Amino acid sequence: MRIRRTPAAVLAVLALAATAACGKSGSPNAATDTGSAKPAAYPVKADAKLDGSPTVAAAKKRGKLIIGAKADQPFLGFEDVAAGTRTGFDIEIAKMVAADLGFSESQIEFKTIDSANRETALAGGQIDYYVGTYSINDKRKAQVSFAGPYYIAGQDLLVRQDNTDITGPDSVKGKKVCTATGSTSVDRIKTYGADVSTFGNYSNCVDKLLSKDIDAVTTDDAILKGYAAKNEGQLKVVGKPFSTEKYGVGLNKDDKVLRDAVNDALQAHETNGDWKKAYDATLAKSGSAAPQPPALDRY
Repeated sequence: MRIRRTPAAVLAVLALAATAACGKSGSPNAATDTGSAKPAAYPVKADAKLDGSPTVAAAKKRGKLIIGAKADQPFLGFEDVAAGTRTGFDIEIAKMVAADLGFSESQIEFKTIDSANRETALAGGQIDYYVGTYSINDKRKAQVSFAGPYYIAGQDLLVRQDNTDITGPDSVKGKKVCTATGSTSVDRIKTYGADVSTFGNYSNCVDKLLSKDIDAVTTDDAILKGYAAKNEGQLKVVGKPFSTEKYGVGLNKDDKVLRDAVNDALQAHETNGDWKKAYDATLAKSGSAAPQPPALDRY
């Protein structure tokens, strides 16, 4: 875990890196979580009642929640395998929700699920819910349901620090651009004429960027913030976000009882200040102040 930086140091990181980059397990850029701090534990609702939710009924029977998450996204969803810990804003959101459903941290099992496998994992009951930069869209709603959004991001581009050719999506025609398989970023960046390659996670993309095998990585700016801070002076984010990505908690499509309960939990923790505390302990380490939480889209 990185030592806490002073405000001046954080500004220096932003000036050099504009916030963005990633790393896979075993690679130099994936060694640490870059400073995510863990807020105090969230009070567990001992009287939580979710009669009619098959997902919660199954979780109670097994004695734990199984939550899908990312493992290689600093400040969002990061797993320190050696320490056996998970940190990041998405991880805190997952814990808040679990507490309001009546489950303590010791009753949570996180399972790493790649972007392309999220719908299958939810529909097949491999996980109870998913929190991991999961953009809400109509195509996905045909297979799963969502609570939220709990955060709004936008697609952007990550390049090497010395790159002056790529300044935004209009300048990627013919350029080698990488993103994650199953990400909403794929189709959008193709419309700009990029030569797109995909991997199971963003870590591989950033490794390719650092080794100069590709020209850019594209995904949500929230993800890129953590990766740039992790590789300060080597990588930077360019241009302005060119999409709106509403992050939601992914759920089984048929469990409306659980969806309503998760929305209630998100609203409660936004109102009582836990949402901002979680942001300040994680994403704010990149130097970006907490925005207003987005309005929930209940359905």
